Amino acid sequence: MTMKVSKMFGGLALVASAFLLTACGSNNQKDTSVSDVKDKGTLVVAMNPEFAPFEFKTLVDGKDTIVGADVEIAKAIGEELGVKVKFSSMSFNNVLASLQSGKADVAISGISATPERKKAYNFSEPYYESENVVLIKKTDLDKYTKTSSLDGLSVGTQKGSIQETVASEQLKGSKVVALTQNGEMINELKNGQIQAVVLEKPIAEGYAANNDDLTISNIKLKNDDADAYAVALPKGDDKLTKEVNKVIKELKNSGKIDQFVQDAYNLSTSESNN
Repeated sequence: MTMKVSKMFGGLALVASAFLLTACGSNNQKDTSVSDVKDKGTLVVAMNPEFAPFEFKTLVDGKDTIVGADVEIAKAIGEELGVKVKFSSMSFNNVLASLQSGKADVAISGISATPERKKAYNFSEPYYESENVVLIKKTDLDKYTKTSSLDGLSVGTQKGSIQETVASEQLKGSKVVALTQNGEMINELKNGQIQAVVLEKPIAEGYAANNDDLTISNIKLKNDDADAYAVALPKGDDKLTKEVNKVIKELKNSGKIDQFVQDAYNLSTSESNN
């Protein structure tokens, strides 16, 4: 009897030890997203520099440089973490994928935090409320006045963007043409290969300012809270997400994000950038 009881308690002790080892093992899998970035001394930011005024390329001191509102937000995050910021340029449809592959720590590229995307990625608090518009030729302003005006016509969007979904859902009578580069869409619009382009408002305003033959139409598109821009991070990187949220809150409360957008818009539409 005593021996059996002793064996029983001995067995329980082994189970308890195994449990503690398992618990310790689980703790070894803790979130190291912040320390990982600090240890390497660099925050790698994935973006597609085709979204003026949020991110675009221009010459700075004779060197091709990525600038824009999102760039300034990334720099502020890097400063908070005490690390350098490295911008990794790629097509928009690869921006989020770079997080899963480990090629980037965060993605800041006018990314909308949709419910579907939230299943696969962490997202910060929104830092900019997006508004989508339809860019057309100025000569078609009186011709295209409502969504049904584009029925049967070709409408350009950037592949993988929220605007592709917006066009598909709100311009159901149109043929949605998804292209990789914004510049390609604008060229096809000017050449008459497509009749309209769905873009985020500041981006469309930039193209309209730099192209006398283009304008924003009077077509009204519905805008959803899910269209708001946020910083994307790998799923489970909660500590880094918390740090990013801290920066975004400070930038929003101080009005700096609005200033970033305005300054970048002025730069993107300046004569020196034409």
